[in-house]
Amino acid sequence: MIELLIPIGIAVLIIIGGIVIYNGIVGRMNAVARAWADVVVQERQKNSVIPALEKIAAEYKEYEATIMKQVTELRASLKQLDTGAMDLNALSETRSKTTALLNGLYAVAENYPDLKASELYRGLMAEITEQQENIGAAIRIFNRNVEDFNNGIEMFPNSLVNGMFNKKRKLSTFSDSQAESGFEYRPDIH
Repeated sequence: MIELLIPIGIAVLIIIGGIVIYNGIVGRMNAVARAWADVVVQERQKNSVIPALEKIAAEYKEYEATIMKQVTELRASLKQLDTGAMDLNALSETRSKTTALLNGLYAVAENYPDLKASELYRGLMAEITEQQENIGAAIRIFNRNVEDFNNGIEMFPNSLVNGMFNKKRKLSTFSDSQAESGFEYRPDIH
């Protein structure tokens, strides 16, 4: 009788272990999806700031065309972001357009000291700065979740369970090539 219970006990432990690993992989994938949705939400919250940008641009006609074009491009980029599909290129494009718009606003402010002193401008720039920091934090959380997920599918014995049942592929983290270009050092990561 004991000879029969030992193999059954081992089989039950293996099955329970497989279920726990499988559920862990699914849970980590869901965490990545949630983190991506959070990144997109943070990016889209910038959209609430755009009407104020349009108002500022309208008051300073000389730069209106350039800023309005950048606002339109940023809106189009924000609409391309999808909470369901992890499109790191669309996010990178949106971040680049945000940077271009901010640089344009800083240039306008330098040429118009009364704008720089305006309460609306200072409040708007503070809000945009806060939004950018929130987006950076959301991206860091996303990248951590991607790392956790990738570890969860690549490490043994999880890799066996993933190969047999989940068949999930390794995900890419968000990276900013423009920011990376400022570093001479490049780690040799394969």
